[in-house]
Amino acid sequence: MSATSGAPTGAARSAARAYRPVLRAGVRIGPPLLRGPRTVHLIRHPATGAVSEVGTKEHFVISRLDGTRNLDDLAPAYAARFGRRLAEESWNRLLGLLGARGLLEGAPDPPAPARPAPDVTFWRGTRRMVADADATTARLHRALRPLLHPAVQLPLLAAVSAMVLVLAVHAAELGHGAAVLIRHPVVLGAAALFLWFSITVHELAHGVAAQHFGGHVAEIGLRWRFPAAMLYCTVDDYLFIPGRRARLVIAGAGAYVNLVLLLPFGIWWSTLPATDPASPLLGGLLLLGVIQALSNLVPLPPLDGYRMLGHLLGTVHLAPETRTYLAMRRTGSEAASAYPRRARLIYTAYGTGSVLLLLLAVAGTCTVAFLLLT
Repeated sequence: MSATSGAPTGAARSAARAYRPVLRAGVRIGPPLLRGPRTVHLIRHPATGAVSEVGTKEHFVISRLDGTRNLDDLAPAYAARFGRRLAEESWNRLLGLLGARGLLEGAPDPPAPARPAPDVTFWRGTRRMVADADATTARLHRALRPLLHPAVQLPLLAAVSAMVLVLAVHAAELGHGAAVLIRHPVVLGAAALFLWFSITVHELAHGVAAQHFGGHVAEIGLRWRFPAAMLYCTVDDYLFIPGRRARLVIAGAGAYVNLVLLLPFGIWWSTLPATDPASPLLGGLLLLGVIQALSNLVPLPPLDGYRMLGHLLGTVHLAPETRTYLAMRRTGSEAASAYPRRARLIYTAYGTGSVLLLLLAVAGTCTVAFLLLT
């Protein structure tokens, strides 16, 4: 058959087998993540930011593309790992896919992923507020870096933990203070302004923490749902930051900073006698602030606690994958049996826990509203 008929010639096949590909500089490969019944790795293009998803077999090959290995070099290691040799067809198909996505050295950049046009109205929308969010958070990180040293953070963490425990012991007193606070509109407005400011600092804390661990902040902007408006900070590569601890710290940084901002008020409140008129007002502020901070740690989307649980379990898209698996079980689909034991345990436990958390949240909200109103 001639070379023009579409079939590779012997010379072409030999060249393909001898080819020693190398990944493009800056390509980032994420850790193994559970998604449905599979373990996947995410790969991020350094220029466009496009993210691809590959399985464990593809990751085994891709992670070894350093320019020193060809198909014959990789095939024995692949066979030892997976019990079968890497087929030449699979090798060529994988390299073709990597080249088309611009992940190999010398391959052209693919088009950047299209960004949907923002749906901006008076009632809802988002607007970018900073031209270079990464540079802005980098400057903040440089200014705050001395405060991020363990010698500062460990005592601060201990103080925040002690404050939360003390406030929990005095929960009834704080509840009374919240009832007093809502009867003072001016003070309540000041408290609301402080809590709004706390949300803004919460978002920037995610960006500063990402900078501390080598992450990239893609966007800082304003999101509004009339009449509420708040700042947001998007870290676009936190799943590629090495180390589970780093990813947990980035996700939890906002709630932690919220509690740190409450610390001076907690100290002030603890020094006042119960008869002081400011004591119940401060108690009400502390209750609202602690609820705001800790509610973000609830492991339900889109809260920070949901991201933290995903990092802790090593999963991606935990909530939608849980719904998919539970729907298969409910309908008796045979596909549910393909899930490994770990996946079945995680999705069943998260589905059950989510229902319980939602019921507790509804009951708690109704109880707090009733107590404040009565």
